[in-house]
Amino acid sequence: MARIEPIDPGRASGKARELLDELVERGGTPGPMVLAMATAPALLRGYLDLNRAMKRSHLDRRISERIALAAQEWIGCEYCLAAHTQAARDLGLSESDIELARQGTATDPKTAALVAFGQQVLAAPSEVSDEQIDELRAFGYRDEQIAEVVGLVSLQLLTGAFNLVAGIHTTPTARSTA
Repeated sequence: MARIEPIDPGRASGKARELLDELVERGGTPGPMVLAMATAPALLRGYLDLNRAMKRSHLDRRISERIALAAQEWIGCEYCLAAHTQAARDLGLSESDIELARQGTATDPKTAALVAFGQQVLAAPSEVSDEQIDELRAFGYRDEQIAEVVGLVSLQLLTGAFNLVAGIHTTPTARSTA
């Protein structure tokens, strides 16, 4: 049972209604997480804006999904892991790629460095070193991409932590927006 009950979209009013309508207009279907977030419209607005911004990042989607998997494995949100595992499969990542991502690595050293960096941003941001940033640059990552990893990890922390606190444990559907 959810600790924060998702709102009934048919009964939503005010800012929550506006935000849910906006999501539907953009082609989304509100899932349990979004409906629970709608109980706090400021939170839902922040999630929708950050989610939209991160979809415009300059990171390859396959790398973004790897970072999301590493972050959600660390956070422990099974709901998010299921969603990101499916998204990774849809992008053509192998089961081996997905498992390595959950461990915070990859077979390709360039990808592995960015995935490990994302996991460190979540677990110990104060321990990020100048050498790590230099290594990412040496692999060809631009400062914009390095900064976007912080945004992506922040989004993962928001969604994973919210789902765990709210008690959302059901498996997400392929078409719902978290």
